[in-house]
Amino acid sequence: MPKPSSSKNPVDLRVDALDTIAAVLPLERRDELAELLTDQDVETLRHLVNEGMGENTLRALTSDLAYLQAWSLAATGTSLPWPAPEAMLLKFVAHHLWDPAKRAADPHHGMPADVDSSLRDQGFLKTVGPHAPDTVRRRLATWSTLTKWRGMTGNFSSPALKSAVRLAARAAPRQRSRKSAKAVTGDVLAKMLATCASGSLRDLRDRAILMVAFASGGRRRSEIAGLRVEQLSVEPPITVPDGPPLPSLAIHLGRTKTSGADHDEVVYLTGRPVEALNAWLEAAKIDSAVVFRKVDRWGNVSKRALEPSAVNAVVKQRAALAGLEAREFSAHGLRSGYLTEAANRGIPLPEAMEQSRHRSVQQASGYYNNATRRSGKAARML
Repeated sequence: MPKPSSSKNPVDLRVDALDTIAAVLPLERRDELAELLTDQDVETLRHLVNEGMGENTLRALTSDLAYLQAWSLAATGTSLPWPAPEAMLLKFVAHHLWDPAKRAADPHHGMPADVDSSLRDQGFLKTVGPHAPDTVRRRLATWSTLTKWRGMTGNFSSPALKSAVRLAARAAPRQRSRKSAKAVTGDVLAKMLATCASGSLRDLRDRAILMVAFASGGRRRSEIAGLRVEQLSVEPPITVPDGPPLPSLAIHLGRTKTSGADHDEVVYLTGRPVEALNAWLEAAKIDSAVVFRKVDRWGNVSKRALEPSAVNAVVKQRAALAGLEAREFSAHGLRSGYLTEAANRGIPLPEAMEQSRHRSVQQASGYYNNATRRSGKAARML
């Protein structure tokens, strides 16, 4: 009598492999990705986890890899070739950067209808019209990075590809938009915080999320969602004139998106944000593990951390409750809002960057300069 087979099919094995790295690389669509990615794709991701690559970078790489594989299957009927021939890289550019005016006269210009339909049905394609040039460049960079991690050399530096991207970007102009249409500046934040005044657990949590995320330099939503009690350390109170000392906390961020593997980034909270955080921790009876957790409709606090998307939902919900247009705000608005508010209050850019932990002066000054230019003398010549 033959023994029943205990072997799993390749898709099940890839699901198991993705599960083993889920703690470091949260994946909401593991089953779908297991069918889409190849064994070598999954092995490459697991190798990057073992190399200590940052979680945000891994999420971005996985998202881009999944899109590239879905596009390749839709456009060619096969998985991505490694390394990719130059012709395929040029096809990718042609499918994503195109001229809307030319498309109106020639329906074959740009991404073919069947490819568009396939990606849209799978939930990979949501944009209408040509992609943003920066998105195309990022996905090409991801493709190049993964090619190098596989020990191969690609054609990503070829003059033909660079020229194609440059010319296509000119032909498909798109207004550059920020991750959050509007910055959550001090006045906006005050309106959001006013909606958290009931003293309920949910209000205490959301108040702490908004204040901590903003005051700590505009922390990324993944950093807020993953914040742990063990990352907090009490600092000596800050003495201020004409008032009682202010409570102070240090947040040890560890490795971040822009720091090295062995560098522990630290930011500080002082005064009201510390009080808001302590009020939440005390009310929720949290003394270890994750700081910000789900609260159900009956006021029960979960042991599980919030998803990064939940931080975004908190910002939008509080904006709506404050009578603001929710779609104009996102969690990233706290980050841009911190730097914008710093400029409004005359805080020097280097000092603001010490708290926001921006490494690029050019990127940080983009938010900072917009505020100072708008209110500066150069804009008030008449």
